[in-house]
Amino acid sequence: MTERQTDFGFERVPEADKAARVAGVFDRVAGRYDLMNDLMSFGLHRAWKAFAVSVARARPGEKVLDVAAGSGDLALALERRVGAQGEVWLADINARMLARGRDRLLDAGALARAVQCDAERLPFADGYFDCLMVGFGLRNMTRKDAALAEMARVLKPGGRLVVLEFSKVRAPLRAAYDLYSFKVLPWLGGKVAGDAEAYRYLAESIRMHPDQQALKAMMEAAGLAQVEVFNLAAGVVAVHRGTRI
Repeated sequence: MTERQTDFGFERVPEADKAARVAGVFDRVAGRYDLMNDLMSFGLHRAWKAFAVSVARARPGEKVLDVAAGSGDLALALERRVGAQGEVWLADINARMLARGRDRLLDAGALARAVQCDAERLPFADGYFDCLMVGFGLRNMTRKDAALAEMARVLKPGGRLVVLEFSKVRAPLRAAYDLYSFKVLPWLGGKVAGDAEAYRYLAESIRMHPDQQALKAMMEAAGLAQVEVFNLAAGVVAVHRGTRI
């Protein structure tokens, strides 16, 4: 039987290998992850994340899960919205990134509920959360459709899933965006994070990720309704919000 393949950037790899290869990328860049986010987005990632948090509409007392939580900036913003009566959980498959996120919340005096897990197999009961968010993590998942279905499973009926992710930029900007992505980003990654290949993978993974309409259709297929798409920075980034049926 032929082993199922998936994308790892522009490369095709066995599905069973992708998670480990993605983990290797984040293990290598974890120490400079936040600095690189600031540099490569010119600080805009902070505004994009603030918008996504506002779209999530987390309210006091709600239970929220940040999937692929990374260094925890989204989780911390959500923690401030749900307050002491709510719950914010961080989930990430990568132990080094999860530790950074947990430490960020602890340093801010927040309760850090953190679990290392695969987004395709979330260790939570059906309908546990009022809101889920995944920021710049979906494109790294091996089976995006399975991950979206799992996120929908742990949402309450009427709960919200918000996906913040790189998407398809508008046509007039594509040539300049390609030049920046494939020339500047790897150079910057090499100079600052000591790993040009990790940021070459980043650029390639963005190109392989479903565009705005394709991701909307995937969310609907996973059991989400009223899926809205908000384009930011001319489509460089998009926020998708859907409601659990």
